[in-house]
Amino acid sequence: RVNLVESGGGSVQAGGSLRLSCAASGLPYGINRAAWFRQLPGKQREGVASIYLESGVTFYRDSAKGRFTISHDNAKRTFYLQMSDLKPDDTAMYYCATGQGVGPPLAAPNYHYWGQGIAVSVSS
Repeated sequence: RVNLVESGGGSVQAGGSLRLSCAASGLPYGINRAAWFRQLPGKQREGVASIYLESGVTFYRDSAKGRFTISHDNAKRTFYLQMSDLKPDDTAMYYCATGQGVGPPLAAPNYHYWGQGIAVSVSS
């Protein structure tokens, strides 16, 4: 059974840092990329960061560049989102996801397995 579980969320002040983790289990063969998305009520889910698991090539939305880093540890079956210099606009529910394909790496329809989400709140 496929299971993705996020951890590491919480509340921080602007300028602080947080590291989200996504522990994966039961993934089928062929999964080649992982990503983090975020969403607020009434807003469209947006891609934050993505990584191709074999090559390590990464992608970020513009607002995350220079502040966020996505990485993975295959042995631990876990991937991460290190977030630094957090801003109030980063407040959202964050979701980890995995998929197979080579389509746009920050597009939600290109991911097949999702975690349940974890809250991140950044206050000023």
